[in-house]
Amino acid sequence: MACTRHFGFMAGAIIAGFTALPAQAQNGPQSAGAAQSQVCQSCHGVGGDSKVATTPRLNGQQAGYIVARLKKLSSLTKTNPHAKIGMFKDLSSQNEATLVSLAQYFASQPPTSPKPGARAAEGKLIYEKGSAADNVIGCAQCHGAQGEGHDTTPRIAGQHADYLKAQLRLFSMKFRDHVVMSPNTKTMTDASMDALVSYLANG
Repeated sequence: MACTRHFGFMAGAIIAGFTALPAQAQNGPQSAGAAQSQVCQSCHGVGGDSKVATTPRLNGQQAGYIVARLKKLSSLTKTNPHAKIGMFKDLSSQNEATLVSLAQYFASQPPTSPKPGARAAEGKLIYEKGSAADNVIGCAQCHGAQGEGHDTTPRIAGQHADYLKAQLRLFSMKFRDHVVMSPNTKTMTDASMDALVSYLANG
């Protein structure tokens, strides 16, 4: 999906930034994360608040999720086509402390709030209770009451609509494979996805 492509751009920028940073900038986790984040802004916006609908917002994202996602995308053992062609091959050589400091920086930025759309009421029901017709469980069980996420479960509230919809489609087709998301989206209709996105997204 478009999102993984843009994560690829971010990873490439991060790698370039790693090599360009002076050693002293990598001493403290917070200062290192702030310095490294500068190279991500061309795609993900200032503080991770992306202005491009297909590029994910990272501001306020769960640090554990960012780290886990980058590791998964950079691993040739994972079922991700972009990783398999080596898009993130250099990322796997970075030490975990470097990834963590960057993730902590983005997690510390103020998150973007959702801006409910025309079908938000319908989407809220699906988010909280699921949909028997689609054989979908409520998203709140994993993503939290407000879509805030937790640890390696991502924040989805306030994310771009196009990005969220694209991810749901990728999970449903198993282009992104996940033990919960893939089976929970495989029978989800396009209309239900649109309603859910209408409730969660901002722009």
